[in-house]
Parts: sequence; C-alpha cells; structure tokens
Amino acid sequence: MKTYIDFKNRVKAGETTCEQELSSILAAIESQKDLNAYLELNEDAILSARESDKRFAAGNPRPLEGMLIAVKDNIFVKGMRATAASRMLENYRPIFNATVVERLQQAGGIVVGKVNMDELAMGSSNETSYFGGVKNPINKEYVSGGSSGGSAVAVAAGLAHTALGTDTGGSVRQPAALCGTVGFKPTYGRLSRYGVIAFASSFDQVGIFSSNIEDTSLIFDVINGQDENDQTTAKLDAVNTFEKLNEDLPSKFKVGVLPDDMLKQLSADILEVYESKLEQLKAMGAEFHKIELINSEYWVPTYIVLTTVEASSNLARLDGVRYGHHTDLVVDDVDYVALNRGEGFGDEVKRRILLGTHFLTSNSQNNYYDKAKQIRQLITKSYAETFTKVDFMFLPTTATAAFKANVKQDDPVKMYLSDFFTTSANLAGIPAISIPSGKNSLGLPIGMQLQAARFEENKLLRFAKALMK
Repeated sequence: MKTYIDFKNRVKAGETTCEQELSSILAAIESQKDLNAYLELNEDAILSARESDKRFAAGNPRPLEGMLIAVKDNIFVKGMRATAASRMLENYRPIFNATVVERLQQAGGIVVGKVNMDELAMGSSNETSYFGGVKNPINKEYVSGGSSGGSAVAVAAGLAHTALGTDTGGSVRQPAALCGTVGFKPTYGRLSRYGVIAFASSFDQVGIFSSNIEDTSLIFDVINGQDENDQTTAKLDAVNTFEKLNEDLPSKFKVGVLPDDMLKQLSADILEVYESKLEQLKAMGAEFHKIELINSEYWVPTYIVLTTVEASSNLARLDGVRYGHHTDLVVDDVDYVALNRGEGFGDEVKRRILLGTHFLTSNSQNNYYDKAKQIRQLITKSYAETFTKVDFMFLPTTATAAFKANVKQDDPVKMYLSDFFTTSANLAGIPAISIPSGKNSLGLPIGMQLQAARFEENKLLRFAKALMK
C-alpha cells in the first residue's frame, strides 16, 4: 500500500514528481485490471498532476497537493460517469462535483478515477455490481467486501493513495477490514452528502479509506464542515485532527467491550486477534467494562427495515422517465416504468425496494417501520449512556475474514448478517473506524473497530493511531 505522507516527503526531497507517481499508479491499474476495481479513469488527472508539480516547485503546496484519490461511483465528479454500478444509471454524467470532491480538489487532491461498488450501495461483498464483482487483492477467489469494495481494493492494491467511499451500515469499515486498510466513518452530519446518490438518507455517510491514520486525518480535515447545500450537516465549525494526532493519550482510559455471548459468532481467527488486541489495550492503560448494548439482536433487522423504506422512496425517481435507463421494448398493456425498472435494477436492489414498499403498507407500517424507528431511538440512547461510562467501544469489525465469492449470493439473510458489528454505529450516528489488526490462517486481513461518542473524531483518530502501533 502507498501512503500520501511518504509520497509528499519524496516529492519535497526531489525523488519523484506528481506526474511520475500518477503514471506509476495508472500502470498498476492497467496491470491489475482483473481486480475490476476501476470503472473509469480521469482523463484530466495528468493536467492536475502537472499543476501540483508546479505548486511544489514554487514552494506553495496545498494541504493535499498531489494526493491521488479513488472515488466511489456514487459520488459525483463533474463530467465523469456516476453509475452507482447500476444499469439504471449506466450513462449518467453529473454536471457538478459533490461537495467532498470539490473540497478535495481545492486542497490539491487529484481524482484518479471512479471505482466499482455494490449496485446503488446495496450489498456486503461487491458482487451485486452491474459491471461485475471486485476481487480481493490478497486472494482473488475471495470477496473484497462491500458496498465500497472498489475503494478498499484501490488502496489495498496500491492503485491510489486514498479513496472515498460511503457507509450506510458498514460499507466502509467492512471492506476495509476484509482488504486490510483503514476505514473511517465520521459522525453523521460531519461530512456533506451533497452530490452523493442516496440509498438511505438518514444512514448514508461519506467515509475514507487509507493505509494509515495520518492520511485519513488529512482528508477528514479538508472535507468536514457545514455545507449550505446539505441541511443534514452539523452546524459546527470544521475540525483539525491532524495537528493533534501525536498528543499523548491519558495513562488510564476506559474501554467498553461486548459481553462474551455476543462474541460467540466470531471465527477462531477473529477471536484470537480480538483477544491479542485486548492485551495491547491493557498494556496501554485500558480499563475494560463489559457493555450490554440494548437491542443488539435487532441491529440488523432494524437497519434492514429503515434503509429499505428509505431506498424505496429515494429510488422512486429512477423510473426511466425522469431519470435512468429506459427500455427499447414496445409491449402492449405493460407498464413502461415497470419495464424500465425491471431492466435497470439488479436482483438485490429490486428485493430491497419491494421490502421497503411492503414495510410502508397500511398493514405493515405499525408492525415494522414504526417499531424500527422506536428501536433506533433506543439504540441511540443506549450508546449515549454508554459513552458517559467509557471513552471508547472496542469490537470486531466483522465476524469472519473475507469469504469466497458466490457463497452467500443465494442467501440474502446470511449476507445481511455480515454487517452485524457495524450497523449499530450507523443507527446511532456515531463515528467509527476499522483498523487492520492481523491476519487469519489463510493470510487474509482482519480488522478491529473503535467507536466513540458523537463528534469525538479527534479523540477517536488519536487513539486509533496509537492502537495501530
């Protein structure tokens, strides 16, 4: 994996240039096309690299000057396709940048290209993409994780310095864990969603992939902050976490861990790494508290009910009339919109739209949707109470390492349960980060997760850096 910090130092030392680094990465992308990570490359990247070289030579580089960034294909980059890996949006090209992309480019970041994902961010293995699945660079027989699998693979395989993804129920942290990168989901409201194709608006968040905490912090500092185009962004000043990364941690701190019965589903390899990290935390000064987070058995069901309801609403605009794919078929007495959506959406997207629509019917709304909203409030309250007792929660990111491709495709419930340890952070809107922590017996990466109270990214990133050592 590449690090931006190292690259920037080499540029300043005259050992390389932005143009040379871009050429090297483009060659790596070409040689590893079988990973299926990139969907489109940015033709203007070479011009941006030359501009960055001029700024370095003049001694006035911007905060992210020359950083080569992969962008998930549901985040707008002006003039480049934004397909969300769906046939429905196969030819869509936005005419403006997402706010996070605009801020990255203003800070000197260079978009290398758009990367693959699960269709419309619905999936946990990056196997639902209309353009084919993304392979795990460690072992190509295994999945990359999803839905931001292309972003994770771009970083893990050295095809970018960093990457942007989105996290609705773990879609940054889970693929980060399976591919061996850092995956960071800030507090809901820290980052603008303007220019991001919506799946479930009260869950979706932009997240960051990198090989280290320093690069993660640099990007976060540039893209966080209120956005007048997104009313869900928090009315808070932008924070600067990078300058505080090396501040000393307290000699004693409190860490919440899950009860033993919640860890029974962990594979032996994951449990071994988890326990070794507990020993490391203990040596760092951790005092452990077993925390019974309320309604944990309902995390995934609550997530499924609420996100599918929001998806059925958000995706209603993709009907082939206002937006999206329109059929070439002419069939009498057949609903034209149904034909468009039938051709344009894959099986998983159709499944979730149908589920969400069902949960909103008069017979089901009270039994499912209304109760799910109530449970979400209880989960949020439970986390708020937890962080009055501990500084962090520490838990696995996933129950297993990466699994082989095609083994869960026919079992949606089993696939949904892949996100058991990640969905709660989205339900509560808290910040969470997955850090590479070890490998299983087959050499596949294992990630562990830290969670903190809302808007405590400074503390979370500082602590994550110390734990990665």
